[in-house]
Amino acid sequence: MMDRRTFIGAAAVCVAIASRAAGAQPRALRRIGYVGNGNAGTTSTQLEAFRLGLRELGWIEGQTVAIEYRWAEGRPDRIRALVDELVAARVDVILVSGPIAIAAAQRATRTIPIVFVVLIDPVAMGFVQSFARPGGNMTGLASQFEELITKQMQLLKEAVPNLSRVALLRHTEGAPSILAAAESAARSLGLTVRTLEVASAADFENAFRTARNERVGAVHVLPSPYVGAQRARVIELAARYRLPAFYELRTYVEDGGLMSYGPSAKDLYGRSADYVDRILKGANPGDLAIERPARFELVINGKTAAALGLAIPPSLLRRADEVIW
Repeated sequence: MMDRRTFIGAAAVCVAIASRAAGAQPRALRRIGYVGNGNAGTTSTQLEAFRLGLRELGWIEGQTVAIEYRWAEGRPDRIRALVDELVAARVDVILVSGPIAIAAAQRATRTIPIVFVVLIDPVAMGFVQSFARPGGNMTGLASQFEELITKQMQLLKEAVPNLSRVALLRHTEGAPSILAAAESAARSLGLTVRTLEVASAADFENAFRTARNERVGAVHVLPSPYVGAQRARVIELAARYRLPAFYELRTYVEDGGLMSYGPSAKDLYGRSADYVDRILKGANPGDLAIERPARFELVINGKTAAALGLAIPPSLLRRADEVIW
């Protein structure tokens, strides 16, 4: 049996523990800043992949982590202010995509860790020192479009019989290296190139009208998060002007575009959660090697091809990772 002295001592300990618990403050959630180039609808697939990746690593939104969302709504001019907001809010890490957003984040902070997803070479763009050791406060995933473009042009030429003239649709603030690589790849395959630039949503109609009037055989949509934010419009115009169009990401093809060849955006964003996890656990972003995708997928929309009167060669259909009907 417990004697009186032991009972009083145990009671005192319980009171002390209860007192400390009552005065303790709830632990603050770690905070992730997320800059979307479009809106929640246009980036839903990537965003859900990122959230799922976080959940698998134990970061539950609203329970163990908070995500501060900022949306550019397809307007590159808004990116800088949105990044500045997240820096002022002192989030623990910021996730961005595309060269404009990366440049804005690099300008805004040299201390808050930045994780990026980009479709071009971040070393060539001067964002990081190397793939193995990025240095500074940035790291992430990069697919290096410059190494894919020749394969994409070959696939487009195979899909469109007698293709001789191709239009390159690009955003005016897109990386010059992307345009140079695309022009070089097209010319190496004997294709004449017509570059069509868009600066705002109002420019897309004129770009496709020009392509049709100049008897372009197909359009290659160069990767851009801002063109991606307008992808429903791009797909609709390609169908209306009856122009076969090639894209970097399968999300276009799932929404009605003709063909894509490139990395899975879903995989890239899912993997970005691993970088965020390691950084929140204390890793230095400058020491985390930049990851490059190992898998690329060819996706063809058979219904769109039929609507265009385009007979995709059976050999190409057999090589596709997925044909959507």
